[in-house]
Amino acid sequence: MATYVNNLRLKEIATGDESGTWGTSTNTNLELITDGFSYGTKEMAADANETFTMPDATADDTRSFYLKITSAVSLTATREVTLGPNTVSKVWMIENATSGSQIITIKQGSGATVNVANGSKVMIVTDGAGAGAAVFNANPTEVGGTVTSVGGTGTVNGITLTGTVTSSGNLTLGGTLANVDLTSQVTGTLPIANGGTNLTTLGTAGQALIVNAGGTALEYGSAGVSTGKAIAMAIVFG
Repeated sequence: MATYVNNLRLKEIATGDESGTWGTSTNTNLELITDGFSYGTKEMAADANETFTMPDATADDTRSFYLKITSAVSLTATREVTLGPNTVSKVWMIENATSGSQIITIKQGSGATVNVANGSKVMIVTDGAGAGAAVFNANPTEVGGTVTSVGGTGTVNGITLTGTVTSSGNLTLGGTLANVDLTSQVTGTLPIANGGTNLTTLGTAGQALIVNAGGTALEYGSAGVSTGKAIAMAIVFG
């Protein structure tokens, strides 16, 4: 006598049975195996808990890997969906496509259950433990961690950077710059606070770099001392 005690409810032919016809059962089994990797849809018939049972040696969408669950009516509360038989250990990807914006709770026996929010997809695994069978969330998760620093040396457009990139809320860069060509690789105006003039052009001949009348910036202007006086002062004061 054939049995069906496996996780896809395939027909297991007893030794010596189905002489001349075993090919038909085998072909059916092969088709059902491929169903276990497929996409299927099951519909909840009413605004109530529902059980979907994988039948023995017969095609049914409950066997599908990706199982989209819909509803014929709008659900008014969280409803349970039981996947049977409770001896099947299997992985499913469950999509909650029911109407009514309600959670569905996936269960198999009296053990743990998994909630699937409306519009969400959750990978689950059933343990097939019988009456006490449980359902577990099998969604892949990343191992957490924090990168505190990355050290190294690199060159960008002829500029060599060595040091450590550190992340702590903000991204900061430490190290030293070498081989910088000030004529071709540096642009912009250097502020006074950083040792510059904050000026982008030269003055005219005979002008000097002076502080403006407001005392807020540098500018080009008259030095305020004639050439003769400057020479005399130089002789007096050395």
